[in-house]
Amino acid sequence: MEKKQLRAIISGGGTGGHIFPAIAIANELKQIEPNTEILFVGAEGRMEMEKVPAAGYQIKGLPVVGFQRKISAKNLAFPFKLMQSMNMARRIVKNFKPDVAIGVGGYASGPVLKVAQQMKIPTLIQEQNSHAGVTNKLLAKKANAICVAYENMEQYFPAEKITITGNPIRQGLNNITPKSDEAKEFFNIQNTGKVILVVGGSLGAKSINHSLLNNIEQITNQKDVTLIWQTGKFYFDEITESLKDKKTDNVRVLDFISRMDLAYSIADLVISRAGACTISELCLVGKPTILVPSPNVAEDHQTMNAKALAQKDAAIMVKDADAQNSLVSTAINTIQNDNKLAVLAKNIGNMALPDAANSIAKIVLNLTKK
Repeated sequence: MEKKQLRAIISGGGTGGHIFPAIAIANELKQIEPNTEILFVGAEGRMEMEKVPAAGYQIKGLPVVGFQRKISAKNLAFPFKLMQSMNMARRIVKNFKPDVAIGVGGYASGPVLKVAQQMKIPTLIQEQNSHAGVTNKLLAKKANAICVAYENMEQYFPAEKITITGNPIRQGLNNITPKSDEAKEFFNIQNTGKVILVVGGSLGAKSINHSLLNNIEQITNQKDVTLIWQTGKFYFDEITESLKDKKTDNVRVLDFISRMDLAYSIADLVISRAGACTISELCLVGKPTILVPSPNVAEDHQTMNAKALAQKDAAIMVKDADAQNSLVSTAINTIQNDNKLAVLAKNIGNMALPDAANSIAKIVLNLTKK
C-alpha cells in the first residue's frame, strides 16, 4: 500500500530568529520524509515573505499585526486585522488539510495554531526563548507538544508536554575550522593576534555600534587585536563616514557578513545581541561571548536569555544602558584574559544542543502517527 503523503503547516516569522528555525525544521522533515508537502503561513510585509520562498517553500501571508504595548493608534486596527487573519487562517487550513501544524512564534502563528486546534489537528509549539511569549502561553493549553531550548519552562507550559530540543540553527555552522586560512583571507587579516567579532543583527544595534564608535581608540590601540564589525545595513554609512579620518588598520567594517561560518571560525570573542537563535549558534560554535540584550523586544526576553547564560558563567552580560561606558573596556579586559576566555568557551559549549531540528522533526512525525 502506498504511503500517505504527510502535509504540514509551519506558521510564524517576523525576525530571522523565528524564520531560520522554521526553515530548518522544514528541511529536516523533507530529509526524513522526502514527499512531505509543507506550507508556510507568515505575516504580510514581514521578512518571511521573502526568505521562505528563497528557501524553496510556498508561503501565504496574513494581515495580522502585533499589539503595541505602548498607547498607539495602530492598536485600533489590531482587532479587525486579527479577525480577518483568523478567517483567512481557517480557509488556508481547510484547503490545505494539514496532518500537523507547527508554530515557531511571530504574529502569524497565533491564528493558524488556534484554528488548527479548533479543527482537532495536532499542534506543536517551538518556543525559542527562556521567557515564553504571550501567544505561545495561550496556545500551550491545547498544544500536543512543546519544544523548548531552556530549562525551567514548566513555569509557562504544562510540564508533561515539554521536550528540551534546543533551537534549530542555520546550516553550515556544525563544523567550523578554528582560525582557518580561508577566514583570514576573507577578512584580510595578516597577523596572528586575537579577533573580536561584533554582530548586532542584519539591521544593526544602535547601542552596540555607538559604544564601539565612541570608544574606538581603545580598540585601535590594541595592536594584537583585530575587530570584525558587522554594523548592519542601517548604520554602515554613518560609521564608515565617522571612521574615515581615524587610523583603523585593525578594524574591518562590514554592513553584513555573508559567511558567518568563517566569522565564527576566526573569532576569539563575540559581542552580540541576545536573540534566542543567535545564542544557540554561539553555543554550538562554543565561542566566548559578551551579550548586550536589546531592551526593545516583547517582554524583555533577550535579558532573560542573557541571564540564563550569565548565571552559568557561559557568557558575560552588559546591559544596553551600560554599553556606552563599559562594553569596550569589558571586551578588551576579556580578550586579554586567556583563562576567562577558556571558561566562557567551555561553559557555553556545554549548553549546545546540536540536533535540534532533527529532534523536533521526529516529534512532529510522531504526532501525525497518533
